[in-house]
Amino acid sequence: MGDMASIAGNELGRRGEDLAAEHLEGLGLVILARNWRCREGELDIVATDGLRRLVVCEVKTRSGDGFGSPFEAVTRGKRRKLRRLAHLYLAECKVPWVSVRFDVVGVLARPGRTVELSHIVEAF
Repeated sequence: MGDMASIAGNELGRRGEDLAAEHLEGLGLVILARNWRCREGELDIVATDGLRRLVVCEVKTRSGDGFGSPFEAVTRGKRRKLRRLAHLYLAECKVPWVSVRFDVVGVLARPGRTVELSHIVEAF
């Protein structure tokens, strides 16, 4: 996955989301939306597994673990917000009833090291 040490800020986050999207597609998921926004917030990646299931994927990219692991950033409040945003996505896109799965992909890009990607399926 290469070295992302020279990438900073928003670019680091975008590159992490790119890697997460590539990973999900490699698992056979079809990306429906990236960075879907509404008044209440944003969903990083919305995909489907082809089985009438929507997969909402939160991507957390870090350049180190000084602020905790990427997964620790998905707090109870963040999970509640993601559930609400998924509901709004389904309503806006007029999607009939489908089950929703919430995944988290953590991308750890420590300077001078190979990027580490971890994926928790059905994280919450």
